[in-house]
Parts: sequence; C-alpha cells; structure tokens
Amino acid sequence: MKKEKKSNFRSEKGQSLVEFAFTLVLLLILVVGIADLGRALFTYLSLRDGAQEGALYGSVVPTGDITERVYQSSNYLQDLGNAGEISVTVTHDGTPCTGEPITVLVTYSNFTITMPFLGALVGSQSIPISAVITDTILAPKCD
Repeated sequence: MKKEKKSNFRSEKGQSLVEFAFTLVLLLILVVGIADLGRALFTYLSLRDGAQEGALYGSVVPTGDITERVYQSSNYLQDLGNAGEISVTVTHDGTPCTGEPITVLVTYSNFTITMPFLGALVGSQSIPISAVITDTILAPKCD
C-alpha cells in the first residue's frame, strides 16, 4: 500500500480576490483623482474666461462695472460670486487711457478637493485657483 504524500503548499484560492481588492482600490483612487483634476480644470477655465470677458469689457469701458461683467460671463461664476467665494481685482496703471494696460484677476479661494488622499498630499482639502488676464485699454483717449 502506498502512502499519500501531503502537499506542503498552501491553498491559493483567495489570492486572486486579494489582488483584485488591492488593484480596485488603486484604480478608484486614480479615477477619483482624475475627476478632481477635471473639476479643477473646468473651474480654472471658467475663471480665465471670466477674467478675459472682464478685461475685454474694461478695454472699451475702463470705468464700467467690470466685476459685474466677470460674474455675468457664466452661470458657474454667478453661483460662486453670489456665495461670496470669488474675488475680482481690477488694476490699471494711472489714468485709464488708450494704450494703458488693464489687468483682471479672478480668484476662487476655496476649491474643495473631494479625494481625501489628494488633500493629504496637498496639505489641505481646499486649494485656491486664480486666473489673470492683461489687456490694453482702447478707449477713451487721454491727453
């Protein structure tokens, strides 16, 4: 009669499940991080477009309500502006005359990061996003 040898190898039935769990966690972190990056890019582009609209308006009407023009450039900026989360800074050198630069800075100081791990890397769960545009004043002419 032959004796059966017992195998010294452990069962590998749960190995695939453990590997899948680790991989799934890493993929979810990557996907949510990409979503946060997309949100941040969309916010930056909205701020930049608002600053561009304000600078364009300010190049023709430098004494007009440029801040309101920035807010009215998109519904997204209107919502953030009504909540008091956006600041608009308009600067020009000296007298607003033809040929002088006008600069519009739009800042959203509280962009919330949804992914906790990204917040830990950055050091905070919210980051400031800002856009600045400089344009040339076209009117009025000054002496």
